[in-house]
Amino acid sequence: MKRIASILAATTMLVTPAMAELELEKDELTFGFIKLTDMAPLAVAYEQGFFDDEGLFVTLEAQANWKVLLDGVIDGQLDGAHMLAGQPLAATIGYGTKAHIITPFSMDLNGNGITVSNQIWEEMKPHVPLMEDGRPQHPISASSLAPVVEDYKNNGKPFNMGMVFPVSTHNYELRYWLAAGGLEPGYYSPQNITGQIGADVLLSVTPPPQMPATMEAGTIYGYSVGEPWNQQAVIKGIGVPVITDYELWKNNPEKVFGITAAFAEENPNTTLALVKALIRAAMWLDENDNANRAAAVEILSQPEYVGADYDVIANSMTGTFEYEKGDKRDVPDFNVFFRYNATYPFYSDAVWYLSQMRRWGQIAEAKPDSWYDEVAKSVYKPEIYLEAAKLLVDEGLANADDFPWDSDGYKAPTPAADIIDGIGYDGKTPNAYLDSLPIGLKGEQKIIGTEIQG
Repeated sequence: MKRIASILAATTMLVTPAMAELELEKDELTFGFIKLTDMAPLAVAYEQGFFDDEGLFVTLEAQANWKVLLDGVIDGQLDGAHMLAGQPLAATIGYGTKAHIITPFSMDLNGNGITVSNQIWEEMKPHVPLMEDGRPQHPISASSLAPVVEDYKNNGKPFNMGMVFPVSTHNYELRYWLAAGGLEPGYYSPQNITGQIGADVLLSVTPPPQMPATMEAGTIYGYSVGEPWNQQAVIKGIGVPVITDYELWKNNPEKVFGITAAFAEENPNTTLALVKALIRAAMWLDENDNANRAAAVEILSQPEYVGADYDVIANSMTGTFEYEKGDKRDVPDFNVFFRYNATYPFYSDAVWYLSQMRRWGQIAEAKPDSWYDEVAKSVYKPEIYLEAAKLLVDEGLANADDFPWDSDGYKAPTPAADIIDGIGYDGKTPNAYLDSLPIGLKGEQKIIGTEIQG
């Protein structure tokens, strides 16, 4: 019914400036998403009529998992999708599958957490520093988990945790947190793609909505996932989020909107139109100090989108985050959709993902800094983004001051103080960055069998 109403509304409206400006090559589009809070720009662009304003008749379809979603974009069943930022990069370099996927739009910053079961939390608590009021001091380091993992190892029990996909932010964030606390999260090699070579903590894939139930069943002891599945564990009383990715790395990049390079080449005006709609949705989500977030939660709680209870989604989406039950703290930037140039597809974000692929052996051989730059520029497309932004400014729908027109595509280096291990990040020097990390492959090192060599 929504789709019929959308088409009727679009066909009865007067021609908008956007429709008059852009001659669309394709106006009926199907976009995929996974049931996570950060798919919000798609839902908002649909529900607020921003797609309609561009003359786009859009269908949004939830996907079973990230692999199905990626395959749908590659084979053309989906015109584009809410994607893990690592997916376009991995596909383009041929890790897992081979396809040239690009992103002209980053969907958000932050938005993830790492949760452990109640039992693991009780075992961690003696090692967690406390504030004066007796509550845990955040951020919580994985060094508090290390003695627990050691006890399990001494008792011959593997320590299992979940993440959502091998090239997901969640995999890399969980690995980053573990390594910063002195734990080995394991390596990949061309012969062994489990990612568990030499691991203290065994990481495996679990689809996001299944995370709480899988942990409750005891199959995993904790997980890294996007919202609302950390807050769901708190509401259900089965787990405790120990850190958010905002605490791990302040304002880190998260999901992207992915399309094939062929789609963008064949449909340049349609691509600009959909990016315009998504930019407007991101602006709406963050405008007036998040004034629209309650309305956004209403949208996301609908079964066709995220489908979790309003209170579960609101727990993090409206500027707070609940750790233990009753320990709700202000985290106004837990979800960022437009502030801090969140929607601009920075090359430095792409380079960070590639650096983590190299760090853990998904990129088996050393690469020069120039390779990281070239791959980033083949996938992340700020020129498309800025062209769409200029159209919005010209139409009076956006403020020119909100866009980084003069950027070279690289953010200023992230200061050490903004990252949990106190190691800064500069996207222009990925090999120096890798060399600065105490755990992980660096230089010419590679995994041979079960050992790091080189």
